[in-house]
Amino acid sequence: MATLTTENQTFPGFVYAEQSTFLYRSEFRSLSASGVFERIETPAFGGEQEDSALAQHIRQALARAKAAGQETPVVVGAIPFDTRRPSSLYVPENCQFVANDSFTRAARPMLQQPHRLAACTSIPDEPRFKHAVAEAVSRFKQGKLDKAVLSRILDIELEQPVAGHQILNNLMVQNPTGYHFSLPLADGGVLIGASPELLIRKQGGEIHTNPLAGSARRQDDPQQDRLGSERLMRSTKDKYEHKLVIDDIRRHLAPLCASLSVPSGPSLLSTGTMWHLSTRIRGELLNPNLNVMQLACLLHPTPALCGFPTESARQLIADLEPHDRGLFSGIVGWCDANGDGEWAIVIRSGLLRGNRVQLFAGAGIVAASTPQSEWMETAAKLGTMLNAFGLNSGAL
Repeated sequence: MATLTTENQTFPGFVYAEQSTFLYRSEFRSLSASGVFERIETPAFGGEQEDSALAQHIRQALARAKAAGQETPVVVGAIPFDTRRPSSLYVPENCQFVANDSFTRAARPMLQQPHRLAACTSIPDEPRFKHAVAEAVSRFKQGKLDKAVLSRILDIELEQPVAGHQILNNLMVQNPTGYHFSLPLADGGVLIGASPELLIRKQGGEIHTNPLAGSARRQDDPQQDRLGSERLMRSTKDKYEHKLVIDDIRRHLAPLCASLSVPSGPSLLSTGTMWHLSTRIRGELLNPNLNVMQLACLLHPTPALCGFPTESARQLIADLEPHDRGLFSGIVGWCDANGDGEWAIVIRSGLLRGNRVQLFAGAGIVAASTPQSEWMETAAKLGTMLNAFGLNSGAL
């Protein structure tokens, strides 16, 4: 078995170099991919259609890879929040599927390379974020829309370059479940994260999705943590926010399915820093030949990442957010030549470029939201990545 050694860590079974290797870990299938056979930057807008520009480019790229000698070519990468912008997809030169738990089994105890902070800026800052929340709530009360997700980016400068493999290791240690990923970008950056949220998985005619909406911060004290999770399950505001997401996903998927199993109510899902309301949905497709990319483009962005109605929420985000989300709250994953694959939401993630790091967090805003509670929710969500860097979220 091949063994990959980085500066401070060994991952048995993988060949991992931060600037050239795509890693994706899932309870379903995990993979490692290296090299670039062909990049695909075609925007994903309209990608739910079989004859879309993206679908055609993917089919042609996979065919070229197969003609060049690849037995089972795949497409890997990410699609941005705004699907009108270029995609960050490619067909790798080499790809291997591995045991589902191989990444987390190979992870070591938390690796603490000191990260000394040189500068940190929130975009927007606290007053502007809270003003945006208040403005969104005002528009909800006017009956213009039901939900919008507002976000902020934490722009961090460190005194030394980031060791990305250490951050990935730490994410696997503190979040052993979920969807871990490391995606090298064409501009030299690396997108890295530990997302708790599955957008879509397809294998043959079977599909799964696991939307999350409604959140509460974990507490150090076990009793307070339990009480916090119980409050979340009783929260009218959070259950309403969650229902908007589930109803929208059901509306999109039901016409495509011979059967669609949607639980009557949400359950709790926990990460190291957050409680989430979660609903696991399973379906059997009427047409098992539907490509997972078509399904992903049909659902993306869900109300959990954008809002509802989608176009009204998208416009509100454009009006109120002073930043371009880029790949944050986009989707990351893979698709094979059979149309099977898996795509997770790009949350609990960071963009690494040398000693510069950008972290992202969003909060679902509904009529019952308050500016202070939503600011605190984004701070709690940033904790996953900050902990992986060994940075104190309270100081930021």
